[in-house]
Amino acid sequence: MRVADMGTGNDAKARTGGVWHTIRRVAASDTISGLIMLGFALAGLLLANIPATAHVFEAVSEIHIGVPHTNIDLGIGHWAQDGLLTVFFLVVGLDLKQELTTGSLANPKAAAVPMACAVGGMAVPPVLFLLTVSLFSMFGPGPAGMDVVATGSAHAFADIARGWAVPTATDIAFSLAVLALFAKGLPGSIRAFLMTLATVDDLLGVIVIALFFSSLNAWYWFLGIAACAVAWAWLVRRRRVPWPAVAVIGVLAWVMMFEAGVHPTLSGVLVGLLTPAREVHGESTPRAERYKDKLQPFSALLALPIFALFATGVHFETLSVQMLLSPVVMGIAVALVVGKPVGIMLTAWLSTHLAGLKLAKGLRVRDLFPAACACGIGFTVSFLIASLAYVDTELSGEARFGVLMGSLISAAIAGVLLSRQAKRFRERID
Repeated sequence: MRVADMGTGNDAKARTGGVWHTIRRVAASDTISGLIMLGFALAGLLLANIPATAHVFEAVSEIHIGVPHTNIDLGIGHWAQDGLLTVFFLVVGLDLKQELTTGSLANPKAAAVPMACAVGGMAVPPVLFLLTVSLFSMFGPGPAGMDVVATGSAHAFADIARGWAVPTATDIAFSLAVLALFAKGLPGSIRAFLMTLATVDDLLGVIVIALFFSSLNAWYWFLGIAACAVAWAWLVRRRRVPWPAVAVIGVLAWVMMFEAGVHPTLSGVLVGLLTPAREVHGESTPRAERYKDKLQPFSALLALPIFALFATGVHFETLSVQMLLSPVVMGIAVALVVGKPVGIMLTAWLSTHLAGLKLAKGLRVRDLFPAACACGIGFTVSFLIASLAYVDTELSGEARFGVLMGSLISAAIAGVLLSRQAKRFRERID
């Protein structure tokens, strides 16, 4: 009986290990995880706007859950944004630490062009966004200095201009998913360029959120954040990491960030950057790399899809042509589809022709255009910034719709261009 039980236990472990291995493989696939997140985003849009489900979806997202003895009392929709998304930002922080220590960002000279392109790709979209909405305010149907949105209500140009940062972000998961789907046969240097650019873009996005979308509260909360940071850095460097204590410190860091007025998801980036990215205590792989691999399934298959579900789950009175012609939607879509590639390509040309920087061997500036179009896929961080930039629910909803439209158009254009580019590269090799 004991032998039989042991065999059954081993079989159960094998099945569990097999299931977990499959989950990790799916999460590691840029294509599959990207499509899952897109599916949840579209599901959120439909659930919030189909009459049979709209009321239930709104009721679920508005169910409030509070943390005792704190000011934290959020609806489920906000918990998806402020809580679950912290897992994604923790993965971003761990990835950034690894890249800065031993990866593509460890050698600034080699990464100089994509790093510069990340800055250019974030600088041009806000200009195009502000230009578009200002043209609407000057020549649109509303009073002078006012923009009329899809429902017919007028908003001051200054209020709409608060969304300038929405089209600055590039979604690394989606852009790499498009690359994986359509760029088979392209040299690895193009993927490395996009990876480096998107990683720096993530870092700059974090800085934008921290600087422009935080309302700082009492100073003593920052002492608490500093104490949590020191405690995390000490605990994760011990030979045997006490995970219950680490979890408590992570939660406390999140609470301190929330109470300090800094967006709490940034606590994930903070503790990620404090995790060792070199081997310690004779280990074969860096802890930042291992922790990222373990958290990736939770980020890609749980946190991001649920966030996307609620982020796009905005109810619109009507989904019509007027929505597509709204200054907010148009401004964000134009900024993502046009502004991102223009900023990246212009910076790449200036840095290689005037600044003397060099691309990877065999790459020319024009080879970067299809990947630059993929950088117009904003999605995750753009959704987050949209919800932070606009207090007005109508403007916030239209901004997220604009992100979805701009991202889908960018993905379609990038897919066509990448497949043609890959075909040319294959023909050149043959």
